[in-house]
Amino acid sequence: MSDAVLSTAGLTRSFSQGGETIEVLRGVDFSIGAGEIVALLGPSGSGKSTLLQAVGLLEGGFGGSIRIGGVEVAQQDAAARTTTRRDQLGFVYQFHHLLPDFTALENVVLPQLVHGAERADADARANELLTTLGLGHRLTHKPSQLSGGEQQRVAVARALANRPALILADEPTGNLDEGTADVVLAELLRLVRQEGSAALIATHNERIAAKMDRVVRLHDGHLQ
Repeated sequence: MSDAVLSTAGLTRSFSQGGETIEVLRGVDFSIGAGEIVALLGPSGSGKSTLLQAVGLLEGGFGGSIRIGGVEVAQQDAAARTTTRRDQLGFVYQFHHLLPDFTALENVVLPQLVHGAERADADARANELLTTLGLGHRLTHKPSQLSGGEQQRVAVARALANRPALILADEPTGNLDEGTADVVLAELLRLVRQEGSAALIATHNERIAAKMDRVVRLHDGHLQ
């Protein structure tokens, strides 16, 4: 495997509920190499989203080690976590979470401006990504004017806009019908490979998982 973009060691997470402690992650050890696309497979409620929240630095309360690009990030303060997320990670969720008052192009431009890009460069990058995803004729449309599949493709472009080392996707086609889901997933995988990013994609669907480079299964808090 290439140098690890993401690696965890002894990753744990537990919750208190009704006076009981529920262990969701029980010492997760795994790594993802540069350019590798890995399916995180497990039924609903198995902890896939919890694991993505951990490695995405979206929530605290985790034990163990998380290294992104060789840097230990598990104990970073809030400001450093924000910088790591901005510079190293891209996110695609089941629901697109696009900004409703902005066009498709603007939704992909904005994260680049936050990252410090010049407006002309951000426009060019957004145009390139959206055109590659077949949305070159929809650049000025707002989310409400786009189909579900088109909205999710804009979300894919947004996730890749800042050239992240790692894409984290949580059931990225779970809100789409099967035919549209297949198209969006194929575009996601193609573009991730084209960009040279690594990806961890959570799904409960064996058929979708089979399209990845490798499958890891979350069961009883451990990866198999």
